[in-house]
Amino acid sequence: EDVGKPLGIDIKEKKMTLPLIYTLAHADRPTRRQIMNIVRNESHKTDRVAEVIALVRQSGGIEYAQEAMYRYRQEAFDLLANAPESPARQALHDLLTFVTERKR
Repeated sequence: EDVGKPLGIDIKEKKMTLPLIYTLAHADRPTRRQIMNIVRNESHKTDRVAEVIALVRQSGGIEYAQEAMYRYRQEAFDLLANAPESPARQALHDLLTFVTERKR
């Protein structure tokens, strides 16, 4: 999937992203411990980060995050539709489109 940035960068920076949180929430205890150990202690190892990426993909974490992103984007568009036409409204609309459709 194209997520708009290099895969694994958040893991290397020890950031808890929505796909990772989803994966942890749906993983069994040993897998959760494995993921957390890698994020905390081995995030500098490319092969270990690749393991976490594979687990996130297998769990559906990326798809879950994309669905959430589009759901929130639609809610924002609906709210903007109630605002009077203005350059600010258009700028917000354009920003929402840009950040949700960005590619690497």
